[in-house]
Amino acid sequence: MKKIPVGISSCLIGEEVRWDGGHKHAGEVVDALGKIFRWVPVCPEVAVGMGVPREPVGLYGSADQPLMLGNESQTDWTVRMRNYALRRVKELETENLCGFIFKSKSPSCGVQNVPVYKAHGSRHSQPGRGLFADAFLKRHPLIPVADEDELRDLKVREEFIARVRQASAGDGV
Repeated sequence: MKKIPVGISSCLIGEEVRWDGGHKHAGEVVDALGKIFRWVPVCPEVAVGMGVPREPVGLYGSADQPLMLGNESQTDWTVRMRNYALRRVKELETENLCGFIFKSKSPSCGVQNVPVYKAHGSRHSQPGRGLFADAFLKRHPLIPVADEDELRDLKVREEFIARVRQASAGDGV
């Protein structure tokens, strides 16, 4: 059986790309779904040159137009991340992705409920979306997406698999 191409945040498959040099391997999700999906890993933060380890970043300002800033230095990564996201999302079309699993709450990959700060430590009442995930969803609104937290629920996971299989019948993006 040919595996279905699905994008995934690199840290979820165990790649040590996070700010602290670690990963967020989501074994119960990734191992089960890896039997039917071919992973296409992406780490936007490393790709824009943030390095490993690195200063953590967060989203600041407004939920609809957040800035991606270093949490301590306030280094502005927004333009680099937005430019990378637009370019990489287009490049991913050659992979014919039929779905994407994003890292929850990530300032680059979070699909929903990503904290957006007014200033150091002060959250907005409305959460935002990671900059890379936002670019992906805007360009490919019909491709099934989820985060690893959602997919821990077996019912949600089964629904995601069904939607990805349906997308694969139409050859993805």
